[in-house]
Amino acid sequence: MTFNKKTIGLLAGLIVLALAWVAPLNVLGEISQQGQQCLALTLMTVVWWACGVAQPAFVSAIYLALLILTGTSDTATVFASWTKMQMWMVIGAYLIAAAVKESGLGERIAYWFALKFVRDWRTLVYSIFALTFILSILIPHPFPRAFMILAVMLAICDAAKMSKADKNKVGFLVFAASAPGSMFFLTGDATLNPLVASYATDGCSFIQWFMYMSVPMLVATLCTLFLGLFLFKPEKEMQIDFDEVRARQQELGSVTMKEKRTILWLVVAIALWLTESVTGLNIGFVTLIIGAVLALPILGEVLAPVTWNSVPINTLVFLTAAMGIGTVGGATGMNDWIANVVLPSSVPSNIFVLALLIAAITVIIHMFMGSVMAVLGICVPAFLAFTSGTGISPIAVGMMVFSAINIHYILPFHNLAILVGEGEDAAGYSSKDAMRMGIPLTVVVFVVVLVEAAWFHLFGLM
Repeated sequence: MTFNKKTIGLLAGLIVLALAWVAPLNVLGEISQQGQQCLALTLMTVVWWACGVAQPAFVSAIYLALLILTGTSDTATVFASWTKMQMWMVIGAYLIAAAVKESGLGERIAYWFALKFVRDWRTLVYSIFALTFILSILIPHPFPRAFMILAVMLAICDAAKMSKADKNKVGFLVFAASAPGSMFFLTGDATLNPLVASYATDGCSFIQWFMYMSVPMLVATLCTLFLGLFLFKPEKEMQIDFDEVRARQQELGSVTMKEKRTILWLVVAIALWLTESVTGLNIGFVTLIIGAVLALPILGEVLAPVTWNSVPINTLVFLTAAMGIGTVGGATGMNDWIANVVLPSSVPSNIFVLALLIAAITVIIHMFMGSVMAVLGICVPAFLAFTSGTGISPIAVGMMVFSAINIHYILPFHNLAILVGEGEDAAGYSSKDAMRMGIPLTVVVFVVVLVEAAWFHLFGLM
C-alpha cells in the first residue's frame, strides 16, 4: 500500500471515527448516543473532504448512507434539504447559467464591457471585478462565470502581447474576484448562498439578501481589488491592439434569437427575484421554472436535453451532505454539544466582540478543514445554538460565518473557486499566488465581520 495524502487521510478519518465513536464525551457535556455517532461520522467526513480522499461527492454519499445504516438518523431528516427550495434553486441556476453561456450572451456582454472600459492594467483589473459583479446576477454560479470572464480577459492579454507571468496574474485575479463578488446577490452562488439563507427564521428574500450583504461585500471587494493592484503588478505596461479584440467580438455576429429569448427570460427571472416579497413566489422554484422554460419550443429553444449534463449530480450530493450536517446535528443534539464545549459559557454583550469571536473561531476551523461547505455545516448550527435566546437574528450569524469562511483562504483548497482556477490547465496560477493574496486577506476577514456587526445592527439583526 502506497502512503500518500489520500491513503493517510483515509486512515486518519477512520481513526477519528473510531475514537469519537467510543470516547466518553459526556464528561465534557451531555450528548445523546445519536449525537455522538453524528459527530463521529461528521468528523470522519470532514477529514476525508480536507484530505481529498476521493471526489467530495463520493465521500458525501458514504456519509449520507452511514447516517441511516447506523441508526443515527432517519431518511426524512437526512434528506430534508430536498423538501426545501435550496436544492431546486441550484438546479435551476445551473440551467440558467448554461443558457447564458450556450446562447453566447455572456461572452457578448463581456466583450462589449472590455472594449468600452479596458485601457491599461489598472482598468483591466477594475473590469474583472465589475464584470464579476454584473454577471453574478445573470450567471448564478461562480465557476462558469469566472471561466467566461477569463476567456475574455485572456483575449485582451493576447491583444496586448502580455507575458505568460502576467496572464497568470490576470487569471488569479479573475478567480479572486469571484469570492466576494458571488456574495452580493442571493443568486450569485446558487450552491452556497441559498444554504446560508435557509438559516433565516422567516426566510430571506432576494432584496433582503442584497440589503444585508451589499455594504459588507463592497468593503470585501474593494479590499480584494486594492490588494490585487498592489500585489500583482505587470512586468510591463499594456499596449492593447483593440482591432484584434473587436475582430473576436465581430466573430459572434449579430444578436441571435437564442440570445434574445435568454434576455427575455432573464429579465422575467430578475423581476420575479426582486419582487419576491410582493408576489410571494418562492425564489427557488421561480429559478427552476425559468431554467426549464428555456428548453420549451417557441418560448425558449435555448436549452437541449444534453444541457442536463451541466447540472452536476456530484454537487447536489455534496450539497445534500453539507446541509445534512446541520440538520442531523440539530436533531441529534450534536450542534448544541459543540456549542457548549467549544464556545464560551456566555455570549459577549458587545456585538463587535461577538463578531470577532465568530470570525476567529471560524477561520481557525477553516484553516484545518478547508471545505467551505463543511465549515458552514458545523459552525453555523453551533453559533446559532450559542446565540439562541439573545435576540440576535440567525441570518446575521449565518452571514458572518459565511463571510469569514468564503473570503478567507491561504491555500487554494480553502476556497473551491480558487482551487478550480489553479494550474496550467485552468487559469495558470499557483498556490504561491493564492498565499500572496490570502495572508493579507485574512485581516480583511476581521474588518468585514466588524462592518457586518455595525451594518446588521442598523437593521435590528444584532
